[in-house]
Order: sequence, then structure tokens, then C-alpha cells
Amino acid sequence: EGGRTLPDAVSELREAVDFLRYYAAQAKREFAAPVRLPGPTGESNELSAHGRGVFLCISPWNFPLAIFTGQVAAALVTGNTVLAKPAEQTPLAASAAVRLLHEAGVPGAVLHLLPGSGPQIGGVLLPDPRVAGVAFTGSTEVARLINRTLAARDSAIPTLIAETGGQNAMLVDSSALPEQVVLDTVKSAFNSAGQRCSALRVLYLQKDIAERTLRLLKGFMQELRIGDPALLSTDIGPVIDSEALETLEAHVRRMEEQGRALARCHLPAATVNGTFLAPTVVELDGIGQLEGEVFGPVLHVVRYAAADLERVLGDINATGYGLTLGVHSRIDARAREIFAKARAGNVYVNRNMVGAVVGVQPFGGSGLSGTGPKAGGPAYLHRFSSERTLTINTSAVGGNASLLSLSDG
Repeated sequence: EGGRTLPDAVSELREAVDFLRYYAAQAKREFAAPVRLPGPTGESNELSAHGRGVFLCISPWNFPLAIFTGQVAAALVTGNTVLAKPAEQTPLAASAAVRLLHEAGVPGAVLHLLPGSGPQIGGVLLPDPRVAGVAFTGSTEVARLINRTLAARDSAIPTLIAETGGQNAMLVDSSALPEQVVLDTVKSAFNSAGQRCSALRVLYLQKDIAERTLRLLKGFMQELRIGDPALLSTDIGPVIDSEALETLEAHVRRMEEQGRALARCHLPAATVNGTFLAPTVVELDGIGQLEGEVFGPVLHVVRYAAADLERVLGDINATGYGLTLGVHSRIDARAREIFAKARAGNVYVNRNMVGAVVGVQPFGGSGLSGTGPKAGGPAYLHRFSSERTLTINTSAVGGNASLLSLSDG
């Protein structure tokens, strides 16, 4: 779906399995029994976690199996019932996942699949006070709409867990290796046709190495194979649908009219009837020129001077997004300085910036990029539960009244 090649599909299947195993292990460790808490002598304290009720899980089309499975598993394992709403473009992957979960023993009464129109289903369920929480992955605009709808309810305050968009940048200084930068740039910006939440959107190149890096990037782009994602020989597949293609093509046309286009891949004749967009590189003066997230294989390049690094970080933070950030530098102190000043939820140094691994790189951002906590991380499940404490005065005079009544008999 959505330009994912066979290797991408295998990776997503592995991620879905990782979510199931990771959340199951965490639930056994932290939710199976009350947690004993310290207290004064003669007092027993314990903390127990319980499900909130009915969770509405709304998943995106770009990870139709992994994110769908992760949301559902997290809600179920913490004691909730689930209404699972997949993206309109990818209901079959969700249907297959639900069928397997039912076959594995999840009762049909606690996991329901609701394929269909987002506005129609959301219009009915979001105002319903019986929905105790919503887990959503998608655009920032839709997350805002969900938030407003939930806030307008005259009921118990519901939970919203949202992972939204990103204006993801990669900073490359003069100490970086251009060959490695190009490999990681192509993987981050063009794999899955650029349709990942974490995909690279803006590449900042220090002027000292910009020309050489761009020359290598243009050469590498000519080697990319665009076509049928079911073929192992394919590097880049189509974008999700004709509406997405039209939006992306309009953006590329504007960049070309402004004389900002630097390079574009060649589209084979076999792609003429599909929703293919040739991977494209354009040059900007700064990230502020982008009005929103360009969700496809379009890479924006910005050249910067070493003395302007502080300003560049300020520009990136000023977008309000905080999902992923890449850094290529052989100066460890500089990489750590960037990490300390950046607001991105996931920062990757000297590697690509996609493909977060469950339990290793918990995924999620802040600001316009989501509410947290991070999916696939140690704090995620607790957002799906409510907590209660029990305190017993074990030194109370009179002992256990039930035992006294038995002795009287």
C-alpha cells in the first residue's frame, strides 16, 4: 500500500509482531498484579492499573498493519475494549489483522473493526460519552478536530493519544562523509515514496560540502528504479492515490516555476497509468518557506554557513513540529549540542532517520507532532489505563473482623 516495496512490507510485518510481543511482556510485568508501594510501618499500599473503557483506535494508511496492530494491542492488553477504525484507503490489511487476532483468542465482543468514512464514523463516535479514549495517528489538522470534538463533550474527560505530522530536517556539517550522507538521505526521503511520518523533508547542507554532496545525490537518483512495488528490483513505488499525487505535483510545479528544482528522477513509461511521482530535489532558502508537510518523495535542500547553526536550529524549532531530526557530523560534541537544543522526539546521528524499532527507538514527537508518550516505549501503555491505590492499616486494633465473627460461631 502507498508505495511500500516488498522489503518495506516485510519490515512492517516484523514491526507489528514486535508491538504484540513488547506490549504483552510489559503488561505481564507491570499490569498483571498490583504494585507494592512503600509506606510507614503498619501500613500496606498498592497501586493497580485498570482499563479506561472503550477506546477508539484510528490508524493511518502509510503503516496499515504495524500502527493499526500497535494501537489495538496496547488498548486491549491494558483492559479496554476497542473500536478499530483503519484508514479508508487500507481496510483489507486491518481486516486481516483483526481476523488473526480473533483466531488467536481475542473475543469478538471486545474488538470491533469499523472500516469506512472517517468523518462519518468519527462524527458518531467522538461525541459519544461511552468512548473513554482515542488513539490517533494521522495529520495534525485531523488531530486538532478530534481534540476539539472530545473537549466539547459534557462527560468524563476522555484520553487523546495522538501521533501527528512532522517537518523533519537533517543537519549535515562539513565533517560529515558525503557518501554516507547521500545513502542515508535517499533512504530517509524517498523510500516508501517519502510516505513515512519520519521521512526527511528538509536537508540542511553546510555550504562547504553542499556542492559535492548534491552532485553525488543527483548521480544516485539516476540509479533509482521506480515502478511496481511488488518487484524486488523496485526502489520506489507509487504514492497512495490520485488526490495525493495531484497535491504533490502542484507543489513540484510551484517549485519549478520559482526556479528551485535541482534534480528529478526519470519516470519509466510503465508508470504512466499509476500514481507515481518522480523523486524530486528542490532548493529553499529556509524551512519557513514550507507552509505544511509535503508528504511524498520531495526533498527540500537548504544551504547554511557554519556560523548560522544556532539560527538554523531556531528556524526548525519555530515550525512547531517535533518528530524526527537527523544529524551527520563527526564531531560528537556538536551532535550532542544539536540534540540538546532540538525539540524533536527522535534524533538520529550518522544514520538514516526512518524505521524506528519497537522497544529500542520508541517513536513519537511533541508540539504539532503529537501528545506522547512514545509508541513502542515503556510509558505508552500507562496512557491507556487508569490507576487506583489501596491503603490498609494493618496494625488496626481488633484485627480482622471476619475472623472474629467466625470464632464467635
